[in-house]
Amino acid sequence: MPTASPITIRPARRDDVAAIVAMLADDHLGRGREVVTDPLPASYYAAFDALQGAPHIQMVVATDGSDAVAGCLQLAVLPGLSSQGASRGIIEDVRVASDQRSQGIGEQMVRWAIGEAQAQRCKLVELFTHQSRVDAQRFYARLGFQPSHVGMTLRF
Repeated sequence: MPTASPITIRPARRDDVAAIVAMLADDHLGRGREVVTDPLPASYYAAFDALQGAPHIQMVVATDGSDAVAGCLQLAVLPGLSSQGASRGIIEDVRVASDQRSQGIGEQMVRWAIGEAQAQRCKLVELFTHQSRVDAQRFYARLGFQPSHVGMTLRF
């Protein structure tokens, strides 16, 4: 893997939503559930506004110096009673723009999220990846994540 170029991780802004949605749509699963049009459906902006108002959720983007969005992820800190009242970090929607992959951006973002979760006194970090995303599973295993649960989904 090439040496990772330094990136900046910053809070996502409303004007980043189109780039984030484009990354979410850029795989075999996302193509079936995302709608990439110009303008985007208002539901994406409503969801972004809800995220901005949620005190325990951070939606961040990675930029490479030009302020163009190269990646994104969402980190939620979930307080809980289990594990002696431990909070847990939940990493979601990790994506890297297709023309920016294999440059270490995903690793830098996930390491940032782990550090942020630790700074917020989380005792563990969890993430879920679809069973068909074998490359993603190898990536997360390389970063120290271990398979531990069986995830289940009920869609409405």
